[in-house]
Parts: sequence; structure tokens; C-alpha cells
Amino acid sequence: MKLLVCNAGSTSLKFKLFVMPGDEVLAEGRVERVGSTDNAVFHFKKPDGFKIFRDGLSIPTYTEGIRMFLDCLLHAEYGVLSNLQELERVGFKTVLSKDHYGIHELTPEVLKGMAEYLVVAPAHNIPYLEAIRQFRELTPDAMLVGAFETAFHTTIPLERKLYGIPYEWYEQYGIERLGYHGASHSYVAETLSDLYGTTGKAISCHLGGSGSLCAIDNGKSVDTSFGLSLQAGLIQSSRNGDMDPFIIPFLLKKGMALDEIMEGLTKKGGLLGISGVSNDLRDIEAAANAGNERAELAVRVFCNGIVRYIGSYYAELGGLDHLVFTGGIGEHGCTIRQIVCSQLKHMGILLDPDKNLDYSENAVISAADSPVTIHVIPANEELGVARKTFAYTRA
Repeated sequence: MKLLVCNAGSTSLKFKLFVMPGDEVLAEGRVERVGSTDNAVFHFKKPDGFKIFRDGLSIPTYTEGIRMFLDCLLHAEYGVLSNLQELERVGFKTVLSKDHYGIHELTPEVLKGMAEYLVVAPAHNIPYLEAIRQFRELTPDAMLVGAFETAFHTTIPLERKLYGIPYEWYEQYGIERLGYHGASHSYVAETLSDLYGTTGKAISCHLGGSGSLCAIDNGKSVDTSFGLSLQAGLIQSSRNGDMDPFIIPFLLKKGMALDEIMEGLTKKGGLLGISGVSNDLRDIEAAANAGNERAELAVRVFCNGIVRYIGSYYAELGGLDHLVFTGGIGEHGCTIRQIVCSQLKHMGILLDPDKNLDYSENAVISAADSPVTIHVIPANEELGVARKTFAYTRA
């Protein structure tokens, strides 16, 4: 079976074309900085070493990115498909749908549930609904399957899920911490289990344009930094992260419109809002190194949030065996890892500076005498989604 996985992030698209079973990858692609009209980046590669890299592109919406990748798959010279009818299934790393957890065929009912939660996850459900519509049009004979991000976090104890709100709001509306990035955190748990036979007590740091931390005990999620929505937790590329809710009525009384406030929190906040430079940490770090004080402040705020959650989860877990960095920033952000770990030495988290700069896949970058093992595990959310999509059977 030829199966395509689509992973739509808040500012990115990732694709992998698999032959299942067997986990064979035929081609993969990545689009960065979706929404840019002059600075987007497109990658395409195959296992035989063939690569395409284009930057300075205009990819204003997810539709353009999807079509660019599919055009590569069908290209007469280097493509791997003769037509799109070869795709039997398309799996999506979907985020949230009302009353739907785990793995579901993307029926009108499930899509309706995603639309009902647009207010909770606008940065993700909007692009996923757009992507699903595109694939429904382009691959009408393929089964479309969603592997929802909330599934991994259903094991979190209720006392760590509940907000300090009237209990009736939880009962009537389901307001609780749901958690996301389940595909990434569960892949980290599976990888640790493969390496050591058990995950032990672990903290997974998925750091990218969207970031979250997850406390994992014996393979199960026991806490996570995201809440009901993806606005909570760490500051994101352009989302605010943890915030006093009374800031909103305060700004309303100051004369700001609600739409203006929400745009500030979801599109103009986070790293972009603090730095004033960019929503991309690479640009911010470059500006900080050039002496931009606000950019340097944004880096410090970002790292401090990571340290705060690691300390909290260390206490909840009652110790720590593994600290894992994954996601685009987690994998490639040597400076971020160094800043974070330097503040955690008292917890037995000791980084080897040389290994931090020069590491391989699934690398251990902790010092030889570090009580806690520090890992860099490249995210492979697409493989997890592919396996779940292949295994899915209609009821």
C-alpha cells in the first residue's frame, strides 16, 4: 500500500510517502515559513540521494505547498508516482476534534468536530481542514485518516488536567487540559523503550515553531504543557503561551477590540512579539548575536519557560532518567540546549559541550558523569502516523 502522511504545523508542512507494511519511504518533503510571499522554503528528497531545495518562494497558503509536493511526486523525471490514484490512504497528524480522540477516518462528522473547535485550535485546525479539502479533491478514492494529537495524553491524572474553574464547566463543556504533540511525545517514548527496554522517568521537549513539554512515566504521558488549546505553555513562534487571563478584559477596557487582542496573542505574540524581529528562532538568534537586545530577551524568555516546566515535571515525576530534545529547534538548537541545561546542573542534568555541537541521530549528549541522560532524538511523527493509518480499519 502506498500511503502519504501530511503533517501541517502552524507555519510548516511535512510530507512522507510510505510503502506499507515495511515503513519504506519513497519520498519526503518539507515546506517552511508557510504564509510568506517571498521567504518560504521548499525541500524534496528521495532515499537515492536526489534532492531539491528552493528558497525565497511565495507560499501564502497551505494549498500551494501541497500542490508543490504532489507535483514533485508526479514529475516525469524524478517522480515516484504515475498518478495520484496510486495513493490508497492519506494520514494526517490532526490536532483536535470535538468528541473524537485516537484514530478516525475523516468523515463529515469528524470534520464537523474539527470545525467546532476552530476557536480552540485555529492555527492548526484551519490548515488541516484546508489540507484535507485539497486531498479530498485531488485523491477522491483514497481513505483519509486522522491520528489526533490528544490521544497520548488521555493517561494524565485528572488532578493535572483540571483548571480552577467551576466544576460544571468541565462537566458541561469538557474544559480541561487536553495536550497536543502526542505523535512526537509518543514517538520519543517508543524510542526510549526500544533503546533501554523502558522509558523510565522522562521529559520530552518538542521545540519548534510550536513547542511543548511532556512528562512521561513508564511510557505514559502524566503531564504536558499545552492546555485546552495550543495557546498555553511555552511561548510559540507567534503565540503567547502561558498568560494571566485578566490581561484580555484589561485591554478591552483600554479600548482595544477583541479581534485586535486575539490577533496579538495568536499571530503577533510569542517570539515575534517579544523580539520584534521574526517568528523564526533562527532569525532571532542571528539578531541577538548581532546585538539586538529584544531578540536576546526573546531567547532568554523562551529558554526560561523550558527550564520552568522541566523543574515542575522533575518534581511530579519524583526524579528523572532521560531528558529528550526533539523537533526542529530541539534537534538543531545547540545554543538553546546549552542555555537550558546550564540552568539545570543542580538537578543532575550535565551537558557535554562537545557532543552538544557534534551529534548524530538518536545521540546522547550528556556528560559521562551526568545522572540524567540527555538525548537528541529527531522527530519522526510521520512514521507513527503512517503505522496508525495503515493499521486503521473501518468499524
